[in-house]
Amino acid sequence: MNIRAKELSKIYGSGDNRVIALNKADMEIRSGDFISIMGPSGSGKSTLLHLLSGLDHPTSGSLTYDGKDIYGMGDKELSAFRRKRIGFIFQQFNLLPVLTARENIAMPALLDGKQPDQKYLEELAKLLGISERLTHLPHELSGGQQQRVAIARALIAKPDIIFADEPTGNLDSKSGGEVMEMLENIRVKMGKTLVIITHDDRIARRADRRFVIMDGVITETFAQK
Repeated sequence: MNIRAKELSKIYGSGDNRVIALNKADMEIRSGDFISIMGPSGSGKSTLLHLLSGLDHPTSGSLTYDGKDIYGMGDKELSAFRRKRIGFIFQQFNLLPVLTARENIAMPALLDGKQPDQKYLEELAKLLGISERLTHLPHELSGGQQQRVAIARALIAKPDIIFADEPTGNLDSKSGGEVMEMLENIRVKMGKTLVIITHDDRIARRADRRFVIMDGVITETFAQK
């Protein structure tokens, strides 16, 4: 799946209160890419991710997935597209506290009116090292384990691309390193496209393609040949 953003902009407010959160971003994401987008707090990183993934609408510009403008879709069609084609991992694990790890992982499939592929769920759990934790509630898991459950949940619908917004932000350095290694392994083994938003240069340097965003302007700084 190839994604193309052309002059993508997001502006909030007007007059003296006008804020340009993203300024005419041009970006191409190719199938199989491992991309990092780095910038300080308030630089526009999360705004860009929300626009690239269809979670928010731009003020101007276009975004196509395999040539189709996703902003031309209706709300229901776009929601279904996101559930099937895009996986999300956030800094906050966003697990439902009354559901077990297994139930949290299965939730996206259930929301789409389908039963999860249990064999695939077990494979994900094994790959992420949480097979023995599937019956546990979130409060019974460590931060690293909760993020692994969140990763499995992002993958259960077999999406083409994973967007991760500061996925190690709530973890210590050891757990964060383990989560990053797992994300990289999953990307290679499952042939996924991975886009990571971060303010951590150590994480950004792991990517094959690296972008920096400052004051809403994005620039590619490194592309693996």
